[in-house]
Amino acid sequence: MMQVSKEEILHIANLADLTLEENEIEKYRENLQEILNFADIVNNANTENLDITIGTNEAKNVFRKDEVEIFEDNEALLRNAPSEEQHMFKIPKVLN
Repeated sequence: MMQVSKEEILHIANLADLTLEENEIEKYRENLQEILNFADIVNNANTENLDITIGTNEAKNVFRKDEVEIFEDNEALLRNAPSEEQHMFKIPKVLN
């Protein structure tokens, strides 16, 4: 069974651009170790003589035809906008 080291936790934190306080490192090491231990148990579970299960129910995606509809009251719709410009919702820039 793999043991998680302090150095590995610091490396993972660095990759995730996280700053960990010294008192947090052991807590995160223990948590990650528990996750890996559980994954090891699942990976080594005896699955012989089990039926293959793809899903738990037979539900299928139901799609509807994409149809353009005319909305009659644009002014009422635009009253919900934080701001508007040229009869459209104006939102803050989300990409640089």
